[in-house]
Amino acid sequence: MSYAGGFGGSNGFVLLVVLFILLIIVGSNYPMGQF
Repeated sequence: MSYAGGFGGSNGFVLLVVLFILLIIVGSNYPMGQF
């Protein structure tokens, strides 16, 4: 997987999904009142 193409097309969408999942995981593991 390479994101060298920038945030255009499907690569940007996949990157946003991965970041969103990471936020959910971090929020569930480290509750800070945001999730």
